[in-house]
Amino acid sequence: MTKQSVVLITGALTGIGRATAFAFARDGASVVVSGRRIEEGLQLAEELRATGAQAEFVQSDVRFENEVSKLVDDVVARFGRLDIAVNAAGTEGETTPVLEQTPERYNAVFDTNVLGTLLAMKHELRVMTAQGSGSIVNISSTMGVRGAAGLSLYVASKHAVEGLTKSAALEAAAFGVRVNVVAPGPVETAMLNRLTASAERKAGMLATVPLKRAGRPEEIAEAIVFVASEKASFMTGEILRINGGRTAA
Repeated sequence: MTKQSVVLITGALTGIGRATAFAFARDGASVVVSGRRIEEGLQLAEELRATGAQAEFVQSDVRFENEVSKLVDDVVARFGRLDIAVNAAGTEGETTPVLEQTPERYNAVFDTNVLGTLLAMKHELRVMTAQGSGSIVNISSTMGVRGAAGLSLYVASKHAVEGLTKSAALEAAAFGVRVNVVAPGPVETAMLNRLTASAERKAGMLATVPLKRAGRPEEIAEAIVFVASEKASFMTGEILRINGGRTAA
C-alpha cells in the first residue's frame, strides 16, 4: 500500500473492523469507516483523526443497496478514488439446530453476511474497475471451510462469502483489481463471547486451537493490511486462514 491510499471499511465499529481501521491509519491511509450506529461511528472517526490520519464516518447498512451505493459514492466524492475496501460487516446469528431454523433466521444472517458482501463488492468494483486498480478484502472465518453444530447459517454464509470472492476475483482480474479473503479463527471480540456464551465454553473452544489461545484483532488487522497491499500484488482469489493452527489437521 502506498501512502495516502483511500480505504473503506464496512463493519468498522467493533472487533476486527475497528482494529483494521487503526492499522490502516498507522500506515498513512485515508480511512472511511462505516456502520449502522452513528454515535459510535463518529467517535471512531474522531479517535482515528487523533492519530493524525484523515478519517471520516459514513453511516450505512450493507443490507440495502441504495445505502451501499451512496457509501461508495461518498468515498469517491470526498477523496476522488477508492483504493482498498475491507468488507468486515457480519453477524453470527442465533445458535440453533437445523431442525429449528426458519426463513427469518436465514435472512437475518444471509442479508448481512452474504448479500451485504455482494452489494459492497458490486459497488466497490464499479469504482475500482473504472480506475483500473484496487484491492478488496472480504472477511470470512474458520467456519468457511468446516462445519459447526448449531451454527449452520453462519457456516453456510461464510462458505458463500468465499465462493463469491473467488468468482469476483476472476471477473475483476482483467481490470487490475484483486479480491481476496482473510478468514480468522477464534478472535478476542464480542462476537466470540456471544458465540461461546460462558467462560467455560470459551475455554473449551480455545483448547481446540493448537496455539492454545484466541487471536487478537490487531493480529488479523495486520494480515488484512498485507493482503490489501502491493506486497501481495500477485495474490487474488485466495483465502488466508489465520486461526492458530485450527485447520491444519
